[in-house]
Amino acid sequence: MRAGGRLKGEVIVVGGGLIGLATAAALAERKVSVTLIGERRPGEASPAAAGMLAPSVERAPGPAQGFGVAARDRYPSYVDFLADRVGVRVPLNRLGILQVALSEKGIKGLKKTALPTSSWLDANELHDLEPALSHGLGAVFSPDDGAVDNTILVAALEALCAASDRIKRVADAAISVDPKPDSCTVRTESGDRYTARRVIIAAGAWAGQISGARFARAVVPARGQLVSYSTSPLRHVAYGPSGYVVPRGDLTIGGSTMENVGFDASTTADGVKKVRAASEEICPSLSSSREIRAWAGLRPITPDMLPILGPDPENPSLLYACGHSRNGVLMAPLTGDLMADLVTESPLSHDLAQFRPDRF
Repeated sequence: MRAGGRLKGEVIVVGGGLIGLATAAALAERKVSVTLIGERRPGEASPAAAGMLAPSVERAPGPAQGFGVAARDRYPSYVDFLADRVGVRVPLNRLGILQVALSEKGIKGLKKTALPTSSWLDANELHDLEPALSHGLGAVFSPDDGAVDNTILVAALEALCAASDRIKRVADAAISVDPKPDSCTVRTESGDRYTARRVIIAAGAWAGQISGARFARAVVPARGQLVSYSTSPLRHVAYGPSGYVVPRGDLTIGGSTMENVGFDASTTADGVKKVRAASEEICPSLSSSREIRAWAGLRPITPDMLPILGPDPENPSLLYACGHSRNGVLMAPLTGDLMADLVTESPLSHDLAQFRPDRF
């Protein structure tokens, strides 16, 4: 509600990407009124990502690894939930992920680091599973990992939030927050002020630009360049020595770079060349694709690559759900659940100590 109005226990969610949308949707399911403040920005990570669900490959330290696995396993029921609410079935690939060995050194390295939940496929087994990887010497296979079509996921969550009478959308950008013991005020670029009992920072790569959100200062943008090929020779997500490829319908997405260039979301010839080389090393037949498109997204990176989740310990009216680094798509549904738990003071399904906002 705008400043000066009577507080009714509302929550303001700052950020309209996957984390913000999932958080607003989860709160509305708990019958909490939400004001969702956010506008589209060039380079937003949510629509730009490849949509991988890969906790077995992109591993996190300590309990965060279990959090990533739980986030992946939340997806089947979440996809069902969205289909029931808005009639959109978000494509979910849980066929597993292949980490392909292309050299003897690669075989040794992959076998040495494989998780107990993974298995080794020899060259013949790999060729039988994915003929387009016939040049591979073997692969680590991680079942249940995979990918989600994040573009359709964003659209489904947009539709869900638009249809909810508990969610008010404000197409604006937050520039500052002012937390008090029992409320928090958000000021936007247009000069409007909104006050609520709780404010949740979920502004992606821009979280660190919001004055007053002191712990979000740890979040900085990192550019990732990606390409898409107009062919789909694979069924499984596959990793190689320098990148990954993700099948998505009739396309294949290849990625990705990690560049510290601020908020520059443009592509570069050198970056696209590197991504193509990494992708075509994994799956050589991609090089004959008729059409190749390139784009870039800005990941919200923290120093330890883990998200910032939870309340400001001195100002509990301000909560953080940002800094998901390379795993925003993976962690969005579970993050939304946990933010709703925190706001409604429900028991938490996960210990958030490793993600506490004041750890930096």
